[in-house]
Amino acid sequence: MKKIGLLALLFTIISNAKVIAQHRDNLEYTSAIGVRFYPGAITYKQKIINDNVIEGIAYFWKGTRITGLYEHYYSIIGMDGLHWFVGPGIHMSFYDNQNFSGRSYFGLDGILGLDYKLKNAPLNISIDWQPSFDFGGENGSGFNGGFGGLGIRYVIW
Repeated sequence: MKKIGLLALLFTIISNAKVIAQHRDNLEYTSAIGVRFYPGAITYKQKIINDNVIEGIAYFWKGTRITGLYEHYYSIIGMDGLHWFVGPGIHMSFYDNQNFSGRSYFGLDGILGLDYKLKNAPLNISIDWQPSFDFGGENGSGFNGGFGGLGIRYVIW
């Protein structure tokens, strides 16, 4: 019964999202580079086709994690410069410390967030959640909902 209720709620949210969001080619920037907070990372976004963006993220927290994402951007009607986005991705992680003792992982990612381009400044701000599923190693497989955070980027083009 809980599954039916959850599916009904999800269907309601998705069907109403089309009312407040439109998929248009109006992303206000082409590429941006910057930092993400929690955990610390370097990020680069590049618009490719319409409002589709590829994003590369290099995390440096208890090791290194390299993530590639393919994001779909949607305008929010009446909110110039503000978009919501969603998309899939992959990652590879390398750890060499006391807690993770030389383990390497790969996995699948998802991302859901908000993106805002300041109107009169070459600055982009985003906030997102990036759940993932890791494969590999002893006790290393499973869901990880701890990635995501605040991104601040300089708009190059």
